[in-house]
Amino acid sequence: MARITILTPKQFLFKTIVPVRITDINYGNHLGNDKVLSIVHEARVQFLAHLGGSELNIMGTGLIMADAAIQYRSECFYGTKIEILVAVNDISTSTFDMLFLMRDSENGKEIARAKTGMVCFNYFEKKIMRIPDALKNSIQESLHTIEK
Repeated sequence: MARITILTPKQFLFKTIVPVRITDINYGNHLGNDKVLSIVHEARVQFLAHLGGSELNIMGTGLIMADAAIQYRSECFYGTKIEILVAVNDISTSTFDMLFLMRDSENGKEIARAKTGMVCFNYFEKKIMRIPDALKNSIQESLHTIEK
Protein backbone atom coordinates (compact mmCIF):
# COMPACT_ATOMS: atom_id res chain seq x y z
CA MET A 1 0.00 0.00 0.00
CA ALA A 2 1.34 3.42 -0.92
CA ARG A 3 1.95 5.74 2.03
CA ILE A 4 1.46 9.49 2.17
CA THR A 5 4.70 11.42 2.22
CA ILE A 6 4.66 15.07 3.20
CA LEU A 7 7.95 16.80 2.54
CA THR A 8 8.86 19.59 4.93
CA PRO A 9 10.17 22.80 3.40
CA LYS A 10 13.33 24.55 4.49
CA GLN A 11 11.52 27.82 5.18
CA PHE A 12 8.60 28.39 7.52
CA LEU A 13 6.42 31.46 8.01
CA PHE A 14 5.17 30.97 11.53
CA LYS A 15 5.69 28.99 14.72
CA THR A 16 3.30 28.39 17.60
CA ILE A 17 2.85 26.11 20.61
CA VAL A 18 -0.38 24.19 21.20
CA PRO A 19 -0.71 22.06 24.35
CA VAL A 20 -2.37 18.65 24.19
CA ARG A 21 -5.63 18.79 26.14
CA ILE A 22 -7.24 15.87 27.93
CA THR A 23 -10.00 15.93 25.29
CA ASP A 24 -7.33 15.25 22.64
CA ILE A 25 -6.46 11.87 24.21
CA ASN A 26 -8.04 8.65 22.92
CA TYR A 27 -8.61 5.24 24.50
CA GLY A 28 -4.98 4.30 23.72
CA ASN A 29 -3.97 7.08 26.15
CA HIS A 30 -2.28 9.11 23.43
CA LEU A 31 -3.16 11.90 20.99
CA GLY A 32 -6.10 10.80 18.84
CA ASN A 33 -5.51 10.73 15.12
CA ASP A 34 -8.62 12.83 14.54
CA LYS A 35 -7.36 15.50 16.94
CA VAL A 36 -4.25 16.17 14.87
CA LEU A 37 -6.39 17.91 12.24
CA SER A 38 -8.04 19.99 14.99
CA ILE A 39 -4.63 21.06 16.29
CA VAL A 40 -3.55 21.94 12.74
CA HIS A 41 -6.72 24.02 12.46
CA GLU A 42 -5.73 25.94 15.60
CA ALA A 43 -2.27 26.59 14.15
CA ARG A 44 -3.85 27.81 10.88
CA VAL A 45 -6.15 30.21 12.74
CA GLN A 46 -3.20 31.58 14.74
CA PHE A 47 -1.14 31.98 11.55
CA LEU A 48 -3.94 33.88 9.80
CA ALA A 49 -4.37 36.12 12.87
CA HIS A 50 -0.60 36.76 12.73
CA LEU A 51 -1.16 38.01 9.16
CA GLY A 52 -4.04 40.18 10.36
CA GLY A 53 -7.02 38.11 9.28
CA SER A 54 -9.15 35.03 9.73
CA GLU A 55 -10.53 32.16 7.68
CA LEU A 56 -13.54 34.31 6.81
CA ASN A 57 -11.48 37.31 5.71
CA ILE A 58 -7.77 37.29 5.05
CA MET A 59 -6.87 40.34 2.97
CA GLY A 60 -10.13 40.25 1.04
CA THR A 61 -10.77 36.54 0.68
CA GLY A 62 -12.20 33.76 2.76
CA LEU A 63 -10.56 30.34 2.89
CA ILE A 64 -12.06 26.91 2.62
CA MET A 65 -10.18 23.62 2.99
CA ALA A 66 -10.29 21.40 -0.10
CA ASP A 67 -8.23 18.49 1.17
CA ALA A 68 -6.03 17.32 4.01
CA ALA A 69 -3.28 14.76 4.52
CA ILE A 70 -1.57 13.67 7.72
CA GLN A 71 1.58 11.63 8.20
CA TYR A 72 1.83 10.32 11.76
CA ARG A 73 5.39 10.02 13.09
CA SER A 74 5.24 9.25 16.84
CA GLU A 75 2.94 9.08 19.84
CA CYS A 76 2.06 12.18 21.79
CA PHE A 77 0.57 12.35 25.27
CA TYR A 78 -1.53 14.59 27.51
CA GLY A 79 0.29 17.73 28.56
CA THR A 80 2.79 17.70 25.69
CA LYS A 81 3.38 21.15 24.29
CA ILE A 82 3.38 20.72 20.52
CA GLU A 83 5.52 23.15 18.54
CA ILE A 84 3.97 23.67 15.13
CA LEU A 85 5.88 25.17 12.22
CA VAL A 86 3.72 26.53 9.39
CA ALA A 87 4.69 26.95 5.73
CA VAL A 88 2.86 27.84 2.53
CA ASN A 89 3.68 26.48 -0.92
CA ASP A 90 2.20 25.55 -4.30
CA ILE A 91 0.46 28.92 -4.67
CA SER A 92 -1.73 29.00 -7.78
CA THR A 93 -4.40 31.38 -9.05
CA SER A 94 -6.90 30.55 -6.32
CA THR A 95 -5.32 27.85 -4.15
CA PHE A 96 -2.31 27.12 -1.98
CA ASP A 97 -1.08 24.43 0.36
CA MET A 98 -0.34 24.91 4.03
CA LEU A 99 2.25 22.58 5.53
CA PHE A 100 2.58 21.83 9.23
CA LEU A 101 5.47 20.22 11.07
CA MET A 102 4.44 19.14 14.57
CA ARG A 103 7.03 18.23 17.19
CA ASP A 104 7.42 17.97 20.95
CA SER A 105 8.59 21.40 22.09
CA GLU A 106 10.76 19.91 24.86
CA ASN A 107 12.72 17.21 23.03
CA GLY A 108 12.12 18.05 19.36
CA LYS A 109 10.72 14.61 18.54
CA GLU A 110 8.56 14.80 15.45
CA ILE A 111 4.90 13.96 16.10
CA ALA A 112 3.24 14.49 12.72
CA ARG A 113 3.30 16.31 9.42
CA ALA A 114 0.19 17.66 7.79
CA LYS A 115 -0.86 19.40 4.59
CA THR A 116 -4.10 21.23 3.95
CA GLY A 117 -5.12 22.44 0.51
CA MET A 118 -6.72 25.87 0.88
CA VAL A 119 -9.00 27.56 -1.65
CA CYS A 120 -9.79 31.26 -1.71
CA PHE A 121 -13.53 31.50 -1.37
CA ASN A 122 -16.15 34.24 -1.32
CA TYR A 123 -18.62 33.10 1.34
CA PHE A 124 -21.26 35.67 0.31
CA GLU A 125 -21.29 34.70 -3.36
CA LYS A 126 -20.46 31.04 -2.65
CA LYS A 127 -17.73 30.92 -5.28
CA ILE A 128 -13.98 30.47 -5.65
CA MET A 129 -11.96 33.64 -6.09
CA ARG A 130 -8.41 34.65 -6.99
CA ILE A 131 -5.77 34.97 -4.29
CA PRO A 132 -5.48 38.66 -3.46
CA ASP A 133 -2.09 40.16 -4.33
CA ALA A 134 -1.89 41.48 -0.77
CA LEU A 135 -2.04 37.92 0.57
CA LYS A 136 0.58 36.66 -1.87
CA ASN A 137 2.84 39.60 -1.03
CA SER A 138 2.35 39.16 2.71
CA ILE A 139 3.36 35.50 2.46
CA GLN A 140 6.46 36.39 0.44
CA GLU A 141 7.43 39.27 2.74
CA SER A 142 7.09 37.22 5.92
CA LEU A 143 9.08 34.30 4.53
CA HIS A 144 12.04 33.56 6.78
CA THR A 145 13.80 30.51 8.00
CA ILE A 146 12.84 28.96 11.32
CA GLU A 147 15.23 26.23 12.32
CA LYS A 148 13.82 22.75 12.06
